Amino acid sequence: MPLTAKNQNCEELFLPDFCAMRMVFVVVIIAELAAFVLALAPLEIPLQARLNNLGMISLYVQWCALGSCAVLCLARPRLCGLSNSQAGIISYLLILLVIIGVTELAYWLVYRPTNHATLAWHWHFLSRNLAIGALISGPVLRYFYVQKQWQRNVQAESEARLQALQSRIRPHFLFNSMNTIASLVHGQPQQAEEAVENLADLFRASLSDARQRIPLHEELALCRRYLEIEALRLGDRLQQEWDVQQLPEDALVPPLIIQPLLENAIYHGIEPLTTGGCISISGHLDKKQIEITIRNPLNDNRQQQSAGNQLAQENIKQRLTTLYGSQGGLKIDSSQDAYQVTIHFPYQVQHEDPDRR
Repeated sequence: MPLTAKNQNCEELFLPDFCAMRMVFVVVIIAELAAFVLALAPLEIPLQARLNNLGMISLYVQWCALGSCAVLCLARPRLCGLSNSQAGIISYLLILLVIIGVTELAYWLVYRPTNHATLAWHWHFLSRNLAIGALISGPVLRYFYVQKQWQRNVQAESEARLQALQSRIRPHFLFNSMNTIASLVHGQPQQAEEAVENLADLFRASLSDARQRIPLHEELALCRRYLEIEALRLGDRLQQEWDVQQLPEDALVPPLIIQPLLENAIYHGIEPLTTGGCISISGHLDKKQIEITIRNPLNDNRQQQSAGNQLAQENIKQRLTTLYGSQGGLKIDSSQDAYQVTIHFPYQVQHEDPDRR
């Protein structure tokens, strides 16, 4: 789905989304760890006294942490329009203001009523908490910035690798298709024109952006166009069986994730057989997981078929792993008379933001 200008600016912001429940939980855990460190650090205080102070220190630190989360959450729309340096400085100042506010609140509600807190102690209490907050929040903001830069580098590398994998998938039937089209130009110009259009659609898909996702029904339509081209050349030697009614047509998939498998099935399964054979395309949805199977007859030269299939299948396997992680993959089953490839990937209809979960 296309991003608006506002969303695009927020994508560039190095700060995580502090409105997300996951990020709030992480901040609470980090704050509690910091409270433990602050409570156990002073060696001149007995251990039992330090443990007794843990509750009050935890309460103070959590108020600072959650207050900072709330302020950064509310300020996020305005921070999205700033550069990272400007957003970092403003975020740092906002955190320090929250620390000052919570410190003053703690002083007037907890320490001031005891009548033991002098003005000097007040300023010492404020300056100490402000210094500790500044020393902690600065490196944390720096960590968020470094992590964002690392994520960008990983994403850029992943997209470049994905684009390289997709660019290798070129229909090697180009010359056969052009010869078939040439033979149809004079006798059957309508079929020749349709074949040229189908061929153009295939190459347009192979040159598309690797990050782009298309609906599954478009990928299946592209596969049908490819088989129409091959049917012109192979005639009755190529038979097809489609069983894809159970597949969700609105599922988003990377382009050319099925067609290369059909290409392998024809090149290594149908063509070497004098009588041809039948290619079976089936698929189903099982617990939010899509499975699509391509099955073709085996020829006698299995070693040649295995070597020829390896590149395209490895490319598709890497693309699925890059896009879906452990949820995507490719499985091969070979029997005495059939060769079967199954790909699986999650059912997605839009790009999801995992930080919002």
